[in-house]
Amino acid sequence: MQHYEKMFYEALRIRMIEERIIEIYPSDKIQSPVHLSIGQEHHVVGFCNTLTMDDQLFATYRSHAPYLAKGGDLKLFFAELFGKEDGISKGKAGSMHLCAPDIGFMGSSAIVGAIISHALGAAYATKVKKKNSIIVAMIGDGATEEGAFHECLNFASLKDLPILFIIENNGLSIHSHIHNRQSYSIRDLTSAYKIKYLKEDDGFDMESVYEKAKEIRNKIIGESRPYVFEIETYRYKAHVGIEEDYDKGYRHIQEFEEWYSRDPLVTNKPLIRKFKKKILAAIEEAVEFAENSEYPRVEELLKDVY
Repeated sequence: MQHYEKMFYEALRIRMIEERIIEIYPSDKIQSPVHLSIGQEHHVVGFCNTLTMDDQLFATYRSHAPYLAKGGDLKLFFAELFGKEDGISKGKAGSMHLCAPDIGFMGSSAIVGAIISHALGAAYATKVKKKNSIIVAMIGDGATEEGAFHECLNFASLKDLPILFIIENNGLSIHSHIHNRQSYSIRDLTSAYKIKYLKEDDGFDMESVYEKAKEIRNKIIGESRPYVFEIETYRYKAHVGIEEDYDKGYRHIQEFEEWYSRDPLVTNKPLIRKFKKKILAAIEEAVEFAENSEYPRVEELLKDVY
């Protein structure tokens, strides 16, 4: 399979998985809130294709796409969403706190900016142990307003840490536009800490994201220096849940239509036809696995809880 087709398959798979979640969600079988990645799958697949299993990725509550793109197991994923004992975390994590260290997916958090300092600590350990790998902190544009972001940029630069800060910039922090929140540019802010910066203006361009992320990873490994990679993207659904929110007045349907009209996961009909049947079969197998899994027993309540 050609590399682009491989990435397209992975992105379409994530899209279809979340579309299945939308179908299931009203049944209340999914036992947690969901923050969907629909519209933002492309770039996640692009940069995850540059990572090795030894590269560790920390993500936000919008964690379905990075978990799956990093190599997460689909059956365990659905079992976790269903709150079942065969889930990734035995049903205790739900959608917002996915974690699979065995594949280098180190966790996700519902607290904005919470994972930045965790990733920084992992990067420090990576440097001390002289590992040939990088750490990725994947955050939204809203998290750049948190004090932890500024502190961690400073520390990463001072200590020459092998960390990549990926900023998914969809222009929104829940319902607040970026121009109502930020008096600074992320590029200039990064420069103030003497950290290199690169931007991708089109998150739909998986090949461009892949090539830029590969270049950045090589530089981090070679120079043992932090890097910031900002990616312009767009989420289709509401901040949380399965509904659309264009009637709420904080954004307009025209924005969606502009992105949707050139979305490869919509417009590339030949590749959609090529992969759709195989993906659907895998999804239904995973949903059936989750349905048949047992709920955790009472004795499990306090296990693995610290």
